[in-house]
Amino acid sequence: MTEVAIIGDRFMRSDLFEAALHAAVGDQVTCRSLDLPWPDQPMQHGYQVPGLDGLKEYMGDPEAVIAHVGAAPILITHLAPLSARMMDRLPSLRFVAVSRGGPVNIDMVAARERGITVVNTPGRNASAVAEFCIGAILAETRNITRGHDALRRGAWRGDLYRADVVGDELSALTVGVIGYGQIGTRVVRLLRAFGCRVLVADPYVQLTAMDAVDGVRLVDRDSLLAMADVVTLHARVTPETTGFIDRAAFARMKPGATFVNTARGPMVDYEALCDALETGHLRGAMLETFAVEPVPPDWRLLTLPNVTLTPHIAGASLKTVTIAAGQTAEEIRRLLAGAPPLHPC
Repeated sequence: MTEVAIIGDRFMRSDLFEAALHAAVGDQVTCRSLDLPWPDQPMQHGYQVPGLDGLKEYMGDPEAVIAHVGAAPILITHLAPLSARMMDRLPSLRFVAVSRGGPVNIDMVAARERGITVVNTPGRNASAVAEFCIGAILAETRNITRGHDALRRGAWRGDLYRADVVGDELSALTVGVIGYGQIGTRVVRLLRAFGCRVLVADPYVQLTAMDAVDGVRLVDRDSLLAMADVVTLHARVTPETTGFIDRAAFARMKPGATFVNTARGPMVDYEALCDALETGHLRGAMLETFAVEPVPPDWRLLTLPNVTLTPHIAGASLKTVTIAAGQTAEEIRRLLAGAPPLHPC
């Protein structure tokens, strides 16, 4: 039997990985499991400050990870880090399955140099995030958050029915989607049902024939910012996109527009966003991800009345867990059968 080390957590639980794996390969593997305390305890973020050997978004003590993996040739992980120095102490490791859309907790250059195959689970939470994004847009544009906050304080905000305060229906709005990958395409699919005008900005994709039939338009980013009533961000963090929603980008947006970020915080200049919200240039914002997580308790965004904030939970669904465990198990089944991986990184 092949030994598999599993490192899960309190969302992507190791027993769910193990069950999916045994369902796929039976008794061809023997597993040993470890669960980390995320999300009850925050992960580390290497975006703002240097992390473990340059890794991003990880959890786990390197020594504990090394001890758990041991001589296993296969590792299944969600958040556990794997740096070059750690790989050097794991000479038997040959295959790593990361149950995420991007292996930001793995040193991919070092893995390639050492002949370690890394696979991921693209699209595992795409449906969850897309659904959440639609809810986020509605919560912010239709004053759901404002009404909720007021009632919790004991105030009945009848003024939310004023013509100069109410938000418009999605059917009357232009929504701009920046990034047209697994999540962005699903967001557009859901938006079609509302009858809104949809713009897409992504220099690396082409629209489908169905998009054209439905009136979806592919435009450049600056044009999208200038025309959209709602701008929703779905790009990945790359050197090209880091900080690209900056002060100039917010200035290009329509007065009274709404900004939504369910992607990643490092793409956004949050000080510039705060200024745009405070001056009233933007009507509001819905923010699900931040450059620093958890956010500082004295952060300026927490004091603004025209924002909806959630603690990076858009991908949190049971379906996400099921998809990720199933994709991971299938990759290992293929490995043991001598087939190539479906999603090599």
